[in-house]
Amino acid sequence: MPELPEVEVLARHLRPLIRGKTVRGVDVRRAKVLAPTSPAQFRQTLLGAKFTGLSRRGKYLLFQLRAKTGGEPVTLLGHLGMTGRIYLARKNERPPRHAAVVLDLGGENFIYEDTRYFGRLTLDTSAVKRLGPEPLGGAFDQSAFGRSLKRSRQAIKIKLLDQTLVAGIGNIYASEALFRARIPPRLPARRLTVSQVARLWRAIRKVLAEAIECGSTVPLNFGGGKSDGLFYFGRVPGTPDFYEERLRVYDRAGRPCPNCGGLIRRIRQAGRSTFYCPRCQSA
Repeated sequence: MPELPEVEVLARHLRPLIRGKTVRGVDVRRAKVLAPTSPAQFRQTLLGAKFTGLSRRGKYLLFQLRAKTGGEPVTLLGHLGMTGRIYLARKNERPPRHAAVVLDLGGENFIYEDTRYFGRLTLDTSAVKRLGPEPLGGAFDQSAFGRSLKRSRQAIKIKLLDQTLVAGIGNIYASEALFRARIPPRLPARRLTVSQVARLWRAIRKVLAEAIECGSTVPLNFGGGKSDGLFYFGRVPGTPDFYEERLRVYDRAGRPCPNCGGLIRRIRQAGRSTFYCPRCQSA
């Protein structure tokens, strides 16, 4: 599932492409992704509306539009789920088989594609109200972060996936941050020391910032087609394969730790894979 860096990179890619574009047609092919918005409400609200901006909150995309009739600004919430893609395609290209929503922007189509339909493209924005602070923003306070962890009996890796604690962290960057902070993933959150909390707070910000910086400079393929695992999107042909080398433990089970040379291990926590180094992340 795309995490904060992937969604941020996508937002930066799409923002200049959609700004000022008017929705001239609305084709809903899979009503499930609109829930709880009805197709009729979706069409009525978006038809004739103009895109004015795009921001990110956690793993969500927030498209701002000005309705044709004026009045209050419209916010369209996008979530990629596990297999979703959002991109612009030329008007003469046939929409892919799994296109759930197609917005006619004139010379181009705005495509929301999802093979499993677990994502969302909806006018309901209530999900963002439950999110914790942005990890790269000023509201992500180290002391408050520590107090929240002290109230949790969950393993720290599992707790980091709680979007009410901090928004946008998923499986990849939870493993990476814990490795950099030298914290074992099974350690109960409430048992972290003050120094461990400080290291983890810094590691979260560093890991996410580096991932965004990398993704913002690598030419990526945001359109359809099979992902190659890089930033959830595909690489433009000929792009050097260096992002994966920045991942120090994730998906590297059985390979040597970049710090100590010991073997990276993979365990299951709450149904998700966790990767860590037993030597570097000992209790």
